[in-house]
Amino acid sequence: MQYTGLSSLSLLRRLRKHLPAIFILIFTPIAVLAQAPADSAQPETKQAPAVAPPLDFSGVLFANYQYRGDAGVAKAFNKFDVERVYLTFRVSAGDNVSVRVTADVFQQTVSPNDTFYKGWVVRAKYAYLQYDIHKSPGWSALVRGGLLQNVVIDHIESFWPRWLALSPVERAGFFSSSDAGVAALVSFPNKLGEAYATIVNGPGYTSRETDRFKDYALRLTFTPFAQTNRLLLKTFGVTGWSYVGTVASSFAAGGPGEIGAIGSGMPRTRTGVFVGVKDPRLSVGLEMDTRRDATETGANTVASPRVEIDSTGRLSAAFASVKPFQLLTQTSTLPLGFVARWDHFKPNAATAGYVNSVIAGLTWDLNKQSAISFDYQEQVPHAGAIAPAPKTYFVHLVANF
Repeated sequence: MQYTGLSSLSLLRRLRKHLPAIFILIFTPIAVLAQAPADSAQPETKQAPAVAPPLDFSGVLFANYQYRGDAGVAKAFNKFDVERVYLTFRVSAGDNVSVRVTADVFQQTVSPNDTFYKGWVVRAKYAYLQYDIHKSPGWSALVRGGLLQNVVIDHIESFWPRWLALSPVERAGFFSSSDAGVAALVSFPNKLGEAYATIVNGPGYTSRETDRFKDYALRLTFTPFAQTNRLLLKTFGVTGWSYVGTVASSFAAGGPGEIGAIGSGMPRTRTGVFVGVKDPRLSVGLEMDTRRDATETGANTVASPRVEIDSTGRLSAAFASVKPFQLLTQTSTLPLGFVARWDHFKPNAATAGYVNSVIAGLTWDLNKQSAISFDYQEQVPHAGAIAPAPKTYFVHLVANF
């Protein structure tokens, strides 16, 4: 029987010529199917990009023109000055956690730093993480860590216009307005007040930690009329505070010829009471504060032993900022105001010397966020007290943004 078909050998020879095309036809659909979703009936879903938390930015600008009216070398000295600018950034760091950073832009006036650069520099004033433990209309509690508000200065500045001058406690050098450490703030139910406690290094935000000691402070503020309908009484508050600190001896490290290293610290204790009312039409404050420090005499040697001498200083201050037309008539929008303040500081109760400071002037609100003032400030030492005696005429400007 005659076979007319192709032999297997000749068939393979013919197929070999077409193998590349055959592979493409077979494996291309397989590769496409392998890359397709397992369930082709469901459309592919794309994950939404992460959204960054909103950044809250605000700031305060303090500027002034000043003219010295006292006699001596500084007579008739005058200048335009941008005293400082605070730039504050707040941002959420997750549930119940937030971060605040406040940059302090100020002019370098401290020697020898101003020898290198006399212009404006930037440093951190506040830089802390805050965790809200509880937050409700009834009461709240939180903790902070970092560069944070010291015990009472920030509280007093809510009554006194900081853009005119430092608060009495800070001006008298009791402690810095900010320091590195931890703090807790608890607000009382029914807006009856708050408690604020801190543990800080001590030297303040302008210096690193310089010894092993820590400073402890507590402030209690009571607002007994917070629930009343009378606006002036609503913000009436009574504050008591205490600051217990320690500084190292200047002989802590010891040295050649000294009797030995002094490991114990010296007291740095402050206590005060503040009473005030803060209303847009009338802000009044009255405070009495004491401070206890120690100084050292001698060289800590056998011939010149170290002697620790305690000193107690006292500070009294009263201030008022009033807009008389708005106070007399609620419908008045005239933004004219009067400001006055008196400080009496006795650096050492064991000596006769004391320093009186006076601030008086007019204020005018340009709008709800900006204001200008024309004020006079004078500091006079008495009974042998060693302190500068400037008499300065100011034009102050503040702008909140």
